Amino acid sequence: MKAVILAGGKGTRLSSLVKNIPKPLVKIGGKPVIEHQIVLLKRYGVKEVWILTGYMGEKIKKYFEERKKLGVRFYYYQEKKLMGTAGALKVLEGKIKDDFLIISGDIMLDINIKRLVDWHKTKKGIATFVVHPSDHPFDSDLVEVNKNKQIVSLLKRPHSPKEIFHNTGIASVYIFSPKVFKYISGRKKSDIEKNLLPLLIKSKERIYGYSTPEYIKDIGVPERLFRVRKDFFSGKIYQFNLENKRKAVFLDRDGVICEEVDQLYKLEDLSLYKFSGKAIKKINEMGYLAIIITNQPMIAKGFMTEDDLDQIHKKLETELSKEGAKIDAIYYCPHHPEKGFSGEVPHLKIKCKCRKPEIGLFLKAKEDFNIDFKGSYMIGDKTSDILAGKRAGCKTILVKTGYGGANKKFPIQPDFTVNNLLEGLKVII
Repeated sequence: MKAVILAGGKGTRLSSLVKNIPKPLVKIGGKPVIEHQIVLLKRYGVKEVWILTGYMGEKIKKYFEERKKLGVRFYYYQEKKLMGTAGALKVLEGKIKDDFLIISGDIMLDINIKRLVDWHKTKKGIATFVVHPSDHPFDSDLVEVNKNKQIVSLLKRPHSPKEIFHNTGIASVYIFSPKVFKYISGRKKSDIEKNLLPLLIKSKERIYGYSTPEYIKDIGVPERLFRVRKDFFSGKIYQFNLENKRKAVFLDRDGVICEEVDQLYKLEDLSLYKFSGKAIKKINEMGYLAIIITNQPMIAKGFMTEDDLDQIHKKLETELSKEGAKIDAIYYCPHHPEKGFSGEVPHLKIKCKCRKPEIGLFLKAKEDFNIDFKGSYMIGDKTSDILAGKRAGCKTILVKTGYGGANKKFPIQPDFTVNNLLEGLKVII
């Protein structure tokens, strides 16, 4: 697969730190961010790279002409008039005839490109957008992704205080089919996210969102550049690649993150504990994945639909985002084993492998995120949570909020017992 790097940005917001160089040549650990991208691409077998430049593009070309030992064949195009991230691609029409990877020249990343490409091929859409939970969603454009991972709408910033959303930010990494060129005019400025994506959605094209917790951060403002440099020297950037095992904190939802409400199925009944945002932000900062594993039998009982549950989870993610916290994934079981209730959904009234204390959802998370169970934790308020965590091979923490283990349905003891989620993190630390 060929790759394209969009390297036309001026880096205006970095001018106080970096002068007289284009943004892709800003250094991380003594090496320009664009060179880190090239090294990553080569690592995954990409040997042909188009670099589309604008501001001071000649400096980028000169830099790589002096480093021919990188083992990658470069093609350059420098725009005389900036045409935007989508408009710049039009010059490649007819030159690239297969699906191609696109990376914004101002992001530092380390992702498993093979995994991304393989996933894209299974979907057979016109485009795949790499997406991830954002640590600054309120000043970012977000996308709405359905249960089939198809992008169905763009949520442009600024977001209304009353709006609820899944924290699904666009990561400035894409795979496009050459079919996309017909949607780019080449005569006027257009951007991938603001212009091309809405047009593809309106045209009923299939665009997919590939969600990953891997390291992808822009360096567009000084504070983000400082953080990326810190993460580079700590080793976090490479560590987050899904080639490597990741540790997770698995979380039950009700009674752990949000207040226990018997048979919760109404949006207005969801209320987070005051400490939840702070606790989950701490999980994020510690480098653990924050993953919710929850039984939701109210779907099988007919009190709510999966769309209703989706709205509840949007509210949950929005409230956490207000405190700078993010959830990497939510897995839920919609089943219930007991039959005979009025209004129940018959095909969901089954004994399954995903309802805790079964570990089907844990295994799905492991498949998705390459999780090291032995280094991971399960935090819950019920004995079913603790038994599931034990069966998965995780360390277990029982919180005294919610049921606090009082149901005693399963004769199992946790590794640790604490007052609440925030105190549970002290155990992990």
